[in-house]
Amino acid sequence: MENIRNEKKCGWLDITPEEKNKIFDFSEGYIDFLNRCKTEREATSYLISKLNQNGFKDINVISNLNKGDKVYFVNRYKSVYAAVIGDEALSNGINVVGAHIDSPRLDLKPSPIYEDAKLALFKTHYYGGIKKYQWTTIPLALHGVVVKADGTRIEIVIGEDDGDPIFTITDLLPHLSQEQASKKLSEAIDGESLNVLIGSIPSNDGKNLVKDNILKLLNEKYGINEIDFYSSELEIVPAFKARHLGFDKSMVAAYGQDDRVCAYGTLEAILNAKLGRKTMVAIFADKEEIGSVGNTGMRSEMFDYFINEILNKKNENRPGILNKVYCNSMMLSADVGAGVDPNYQSASEKNNASYIGYGVELNKYTGSRGKSGASDANAEFVAKVRGIFESNNVKYQVSELGKVDLGGGGTIAYILADKGMDVIDCGVPVISMHSPYEVTSKFDIYSAYKAYKYFFES
Repeated sequence: MENIRNEKKCGWLDITPEEKNKIFDFSEGYIDFLNRCKTEREATSYLISKLNQNGFKDINVISNLNKGDKVYFVNRYKSVYAAVIGDEALSNGINVVGAHIDSPRLDLKPSPIYEDAKLALFKTHYYGGIKKYQWTTIPLALHGVVVKADGTRIEIVIGEDDGDPIFTITDLLPHLSQEQASKKLSEAIDGESLNVLIGSIPSNDGKNLVKDNILKLLNEKYGINEIDFYSSELEIVPAFKARHLGFDKSMVAAYGQDDRVCAYGTLEAILNAKLGRKTMVAIFADKEEIGSVGNTGMRSEMFDYFINEILNKKNENRPGILNKVYCNSMMLSADVGAGVDPNYQSASEKNNASYIGYGVELNKYTGSRGKSGASDANAEFVAKVRGIFESNNVKYQVSELGKVDLGGGGTIAYILADKGMDVIDCGVPVISMHSPYEVTSKFDIYSAYKAYKYFFES
C-alpha cells in the first residue's frame, strides 16, 4: 500500500553527491551552448560541428547504410536531422526525439534603417509569441547573415563581446507616461514601436544624416550597402549571457531556452545512447514558434525526404513503406512546458502542473480550451513511456499548460502524429517562458537528457 498515492517530490532530495556533480557538469556544457547559439543558424553550425566530431557523416556523401552508421542532413542552414542506424528494418519503426532550435526574437524588416528625431534606428518585425514590453530598455545584440547578389555571405554578430557596442529599444519616462500607463499591458507597446536605437552621430558629407553615417560604417566593416538588407536574415536578440541562477546555482537563466534546452538534451542523448534494435532519429527543427511553416519547418516534406534517403541507402525502400515506418514509430516531442511561477500561481491548476526541480515534464495533450489543435497521446503509449522512465530512474511529472480556459499552445507533436507515430510531449518546465530571460532547473535539464537517451535505447 505504500505506493498507493502519487506524491510529488523534489528531485534534488533523492540524488547522491556524484549525481549532483554530473548534473552541474552537464549544465556547464549547456550554458556554453546557449551563449554560442542565439539563432537557429548558429545552433545548426554547433550541431554540425558536434555531430562531425562524434563520427556522423552527411547523408549526401554516403552510398550505403548499415547497422551502427551515423548520418545527418542539413536543411538550408536552419534545421538538422540526425540518425544512428539500428539492427532492425525501418519498417519495424524508429525511435524519434524532436526539438526545435528557433526562439522568439525580433527580425529586421527588409528595409530596416531609418532616421527620426536626429537618431538612427532599425525597424523590426517580431517573431513568435512575445510580450512586447519585455523587449524595451534591455541590452540587445544583432546576429545573422547578409547574402549579396553575387552570393557572397557575410556573417554578423555584434553585441556579445565585452568590447562590442550593444543596442536597445527605448521606453517612455514615467513622468510623461500617464497615457501609456492607462492602456492594457498588451497595448502599451505596439509592434511598430519596437524600433532599435543604433546611432546618433551625423555624417559630415553635407547632408548631416545619422542614417548615412551608419550605412558608411556598415559598408566599411562588412562591405554591404543598404540594398543588401533585402537578402539578409538579421535577428535582434537579448545580449544577456546565460548564467547560473540562485545562491545554490541550481537554475539556469538565459535567453532562448525554449527550445534549445530540449535541443541540447536531444543532441547529447543521440551522441551517447547505446546502439539498439531501432534506428534512432533526432530532429532539430526550425519555425516551430510560428507554426512550423516553410521548407525548414516540420510541416514541410523535408523530414520525409531524410527518412526516404535512409530507406534508399539501406535498400529497404518500396511503395508505401514510408507510411509503415511512421505507423510503427514512437516519438518524444522534446519541447518545454510551463513551470509553476510562485508570483503567478493562479494561472496553474496545481494538481496538473509542473514544478521546476521535480523532473522532466510530460504533456499528454496540448492545444487550447477544448483540446483544440491538440496531439493527444493514447494511454498505451503513455504507459510505455512511463515504463521506460521508471525502469531507468528518470524523474518525471505529467502536467497541462496552465488552466483550461486561460490559453494554450502547441508543439511539433501533432505533425508527426498526423503521419501515424505515437507521440507525447516531453520537455523541461520553464518559468518566464518566451521572455528575454527564461529560467530552468539544472535537475530538469539533466532529467530530460536521461529521458531522451533511454527512450532512444528502448
